[in-house]
Amino acid sequence: MKEKLLLLIILLSTNFALAQTESFRETEISINKFIDGTLTQPAVNQNEALVIFIQGSGPTDRNGNQSMMKSDFAKKITHQLAEQGIASFRFDKRIFKMNKLKIKEEDLRFEDFVEDVQSITAYFKERGEFSKIILAGHSEGSLIGILAANENTDALISLAGAGRSIDEIVVDQIGKQAPGLKQNTRESFDELIEKGSTNSYEPVLGSIFRPSVQPYMLSWIQYNPAEEIAKLEIPVIIIQGTADIQVDTSEAKILHEAAPNSNLVLLQDMNHVFREIRDNDALVNTKSYNEPKRPLHPNLIPTLVEFVKNLDN
Repeated sequence: MKEKLLLLIILLSTNFALAQTESFRETEISINKFIDGTLTQPAVNQNEALVIFIQGSGPTDRNGNQSMMKSDFAKKITHQLAEQGIASFRFDKRIFKMNKLKIKEEDLRFEDFVEDVQSITAYFKERGEFSKIILAGHSEGSLIGILAANENTDALISLAGAGRSIDEIVVDQIGKQAPGLKQNTRESFDELIEKGSTNSYEPVLGSIFRPSVQPYMLSWIQYNPAEEIAKLEIPVIIIQGTADIQVDTSEAKILHEAAPNSNLVLLQDMNHVFREIRDNDALVNTKSYNEPKRPLHPNLIPTLVEFVKNLDN
């Protein structure tokens, strides 16, 4: 990719900044007090489609990074889509605004993220400059995108999305990583669902069940991705990598079977952060989560471009 050339521009609005290369230009936009993001567009104006990227769980920023993980996968995807004539918007989750806005963890709900995405689609729909608005949700963001899809949404891209509810996913993950904790995890979820809270979890499971996060988990559990995606009448593509050690390909198949308007694409040797991993060693796989210079899987961008551009056919 060509070296980025930064342009210093004096603007009236403090919420607006611009960066540009020969192949794309970027604009910093504040949608509302919760949402700051980057609009990436081809350098030459055209009536392009807009892909809105929705990040996965945890404090994941607009580029797909967390404090201990930098892979830049979202930034790489958006830049390469722009080179193919497709615009995109990527944004920081409202988690990053919680301290500033005095939002307590116990007050956060899954629906908050859904509302954020709907605010973004409404914003760009009102601007009226894009031919299509497409939601692209990664991991947890897949379900958020499914729920956020409305009259302002023309298509959905599910990237490494789960087909089952989050409690089932977590129980399976714990069972693989720490088999001795699987039963306690299931019992804790059952108690949370039945009583609205739980205190029977093992201390090591505190990141999942600490009291301040239980309301959020409870709001997340109520949604079954397969049931929700079945309600959509827009075109859907479900993309999953066979080297993903966080989400199994069976989850993508569940979504595909439930979605009447979906295509399923399994990319050989692609992992959870969209890198090609041919080594079955889990350490090699996880190491790629902190290798921002590692290229994206070679078939990811062509798959996305084909789906988006075929929407006009």
